[in-house]
Amino acid sequence: MGQKISIYNSLTGEKEILTPRNNQFVGMYVCGPTLYSEPHMGNMRTFINFDLVYRYLLHAGYKVKYVRNITDAGHITNSAGQEEDSIGKAARLEQLQSLEIVYKYNVKFQELQRLYNMLPPSVEPTATGHIQEQIEIIEKILENGYGYTVNGSVYFDTKRYMQDFNYGILSGRKVEELENETRSLNNQDEKRFFADFALWKKANPEDMQIWRSPWGDGNPGWHIECTAMSTKYLGKQFDIHGGGMDLKFPHHEDEIAQSYGSFGCQPASIWMHANMLNVNGQKMSKSLGNFFLPQEIVEGTSPLFKKPYSPNVIRFFMMQAHYRSTLDITETGLDAAEKGLSRMMEGLKLVERLLPSVSTSFKWKELIDSFDEAMQDDFNAPILIANLFEAVRYINLINDGKETISSDHLRILKTAIHVFIYHVLGLTAEGPGQDKRLQPVMDLVLDLRSQAREKKDWATSDKIRDGLAAAGIFVKDGKEGTDWS
Repeated sequence: MGQKISIYNSLTGEKEILTPRNNQFVGMYVCGPTLYSEPHMGNMRTFINFDLVYRYLLHAGYKVKYVRNITDAGHITNSAGQEEDSIGKAARLEQLQSLEIVYKYNVKFQELQRLYNMLPPSVEPTATGHIQEQIEIIEKILENGYGYTVNGSVYFDTKRYMQDFNYGILSGRKVEELENETRSLNNQDEKRFFADFALWKKANPEDMQIWRSPWGDGNPGWHIECTAMSTKYLGKQFDIHGGGMDLKFPHHEDEIAQSYGSFGCQPASIWMHANMLNVNGQKMSKSLGNFFLPQEIVEGTSPLFKKPYSPNVIRFFMMQAHYRSTLDITETGLDAAEKGLSRMMEGLKLVERLLPSVSTSFKWKELIDSFDEAMQDDFNAPILIANLFEAVRYINLINDGKETISSDHLRILKTAIHVFIYHVLGLTAEGPGQDKRLQPVMDLVLDLRSQAREKKDWATSDKIRDGLAAAGIFVKDGKEGTDWS
């Protein structure tokens, strides 16, 4: 490809040039949602960040196979280090079958994906649809001597694995430190070593999801599904594996162990991890009362925020922090993002109306190159946004006659700004075109305001403008009349 994209690799702790295994084809696997509840805003930040990565790889000319799984079965390791069937637990609480819970929350997730303008992945496989593949990989691990069976369950033999490979290669965690941190585990007496993890769990009488296997009825462990699905669709070795920072250990570490244990190789060339979302300076948590859902902030039903914010504003807000940085979501930050997005969209509208000059002093080439340069440097969306604002500044200078631009250069500039705002950042057009029912109302309101201004009734004019601003509608007076967004 003509573009060299540098990506921070969590595995090596360094930025590395993306070198696809298969020429211009990129294979990317990202850990998707677990369908026992609706994804919270922190989950959505991860998915939105990898949507940005996907979009830019496509823009750069790569053919991308983007695989993002859906966890609809299996056991999850909770904060106490215990394994629990989170989907079964949710089903019992809501007095539903596991399949109903999974369907309910998958519908919600697909709605959120559309709401936040995320491109659908190439493949969205489910854990329950790949039980046989998981069983086959477990059989390989056992055959290679890195697993053992106990009472109908299968465990990964971490101590045996450590004789041949480095357990902790991704997370940097030392097994001795893990032992000191570990609390009592369920079925600890079944395990040979505290760091062993379940590949297959024998069914409990209360389990709602049960499958047959060579070791008896049961269900798969949490980590094995991603090894099975990533390798099925992308091969034993692929280019990028992504997910939230919270998955680095134990989930991703155990995926690597399973891959070495079954295939003898590292699954992904580059591991990418998106950082966490804080709320008003604190980690998002139900116990702290700062927990909210992606739909609530759009509907304005979260008590944490005084007004609703559009998905576009939220997406733009998230792009203003690098994916590897912690992001603190606050009302002040969202308000600033709302104003900034409005300014950027005004610039986009203005560039459509610009007339070219005969000569040009405008440094259009360097500016347009800076859009790509930002994204080639580990998908640095904040720098891209800063460069887009610089373009808006030049657009205003050209409009005011203080800069000049030729017809060809203006056409290239328009295309570049349009592409990076809509197709790379994934923002959408907002304003009058979004809701045609509002247009006649706004025509009437702005006509009344215009009459007030003609009568020099500035108090009424300002009252209308301020009232609209409080409702999230911004009025801008210009040479060509009054516009709103």
